[in-house]
Amino acid sequence: MKYLISIILFCFSFFAISQTPQKEKGTFENYTNGFYENEILRDVEHFDEPEVKENKKYFKVDFSGHNYPNDKKLYKEIWHQQPVCQGNSGTCWCYSTTSFMESESKRISNVEVKLSEMFTVYWEYIERAKDFVKTRGNTSFSEGSEAAAIPRIWGKYGIVPYESYEGKPTVRKFNSHRIMVAEMTEFLNNVKTTSHWNEDYVVKEITSILNSEMGTPPKKIKYNNVEYTPQTFLSNFLKLKMSDYFNFMSTNEEKFYEKHELVEADNWWHYSNYYNIPVEDFIKTIKSSIQNGYSVCICGDISEPGYDNETQVAIIPSFDIPTSEIDDNSRQLRLKNGSTTDDHCIHIVGFYEKDGEDWYLIKDSNGGAYDGNYKGYRFFREDFVKLKMMNIMIYKEAGKSVLDKIIK
Repeated sequence: MKYLISIILFCFSFFAISQTPQKEKGTFENYTNGFYENEILRDVEHFDEPEVKENKKYFKVDFSGHNYPNDKKLYKEIWHQQPVCQGNSGTCWCYSTTSFMESESKRISNVEVKLSEMFTVYWEYIERAKDFVKTRGNTSFSEGSEAAAIPRIWGKYGIVPYESYEGKPTVRKFNSHRIMVAEMTEFLNNVKTTSHWNEDYVVKEITSILNSEMGTPPKKIKYNNVEYTPQTFLSNFLKLKMSDYFNFMSTNEEKFYEKHELVEADNWWHYSNYYNIPVEDFIKTIKSSIQNGYSVCICGDISEPGYDNETQVAIIPSFDIPTSEIDDNSRQLRLKNGSTTDDHCIHIVGFYEKDGEDWYLIKDSNGGAYDGNYKGYRFFREDFVKLKMMNIMIYKEAGKSVLDKIIK
C-alpha cells in the first residue's frame, strides 16, 4: 500500500512540475550583426555616409531551453501580402497600416494588390511641412507618424499600387530617408530662424527635395487596363471607406470610454479621436478581431529584454512582472516612467493558443524581423501585447462590442 501511495505521489509531483511554467533568466550578450547591418546598411552605404553603431552588451532573456510556438505553420492566418522591409527608413507606421489596408481590400473587395507605402509617406512629409508653417515651427518634423495618418492622407490624396510608385531611387534596394530628412529639417529650421512663414514657398522647396530622392508621385495611373486617379483607385477599385476605421488606446491617465489624444511626438497633428478603453477591453478587442477574421494594426514598445530577433519571439519574462499582475496600473507605470513608448507599428495577421496561452502572428517590416527562420514575422505572447502595446486600428465591426459602450 505504501509503495502504491509513493508511486501516486511521485506521479502527482512530476505532473505538477511539468505543468509549472518554466521561469526565464536574463543574460548579457554582445550585439551581433544581422540583416540590418549585413543587407540594409550595405545597400545604404553605397550612397549615404556610413552609420556608426556602437558595439556593446545588452540585457536580454536567455531563450535557450524554452519551447515557444515560433513556427508560422501553427497559426491560423488572415490573408496578407508577403512582408516588405522598410529598409533604413523610420516609416514602420506606413508599412504596417498599408499592410493592414491590403488585407482589408482582400476581405472587402476580394482584390489582392500590393500598395505603395511611399506614396503615403511622400504626402505625409508635405502635410507635416505645411503644419510646420502653421504652428510657426512647433511641429515635430521627422520620419515617424501613426497608423491614424493613413485615413487622413488617403482621404485627401488617395493611394496607388506599388508598381505605380516605388518612391525610391531604382539603384537602391532599400529605402533610406536619413539624409533626405536631414536636408528638409535644415531647410525648415532656416525658415524658422528667418521667419519666412510662406506656405507656398515651403511646400515648393520640400516638394523639390522629395522629388529628387523619391520621385514625383503620379496623378493618374492605369491598373488592369483601367485609368484611375489615386482617389478613384481607393474608392472604386479598393472600395475602402476611411471612415470605417477606428483607433483605440489604453491609458488610465484619461477617462475610459471617451475619445482623447494619443500624446506622442509621432501624433504631430494632435489627433484626438482615439477611443480610450481599459486594458481588459483592449486585449479582448484584439483577440476577438483576429478570431473573427479581422486583422489588426498595432503600435507600441519593443525595447524589451523579452523581444528577440533570433527566435522572433516577444514575451514578458517572469523576472519582470507576473502575467496575472498586468493591468491598467502596471501599464500606466511604464507609460509614465518612459519604459513604454511608441517605438514601432506592426500588423497582427494570425492567432494560436498553446497551453492556455494566446499567441499572435506578427507581420513586421523592421530589419530585425528578418534574422529568424520566418523572414518578416514575429510571434508575440499575449502578455507582451497586453503590457507593451499602446494603440490599435481596426475595422468598425471588429470593434463593435466596445464601440457600443461608447457610441450611443
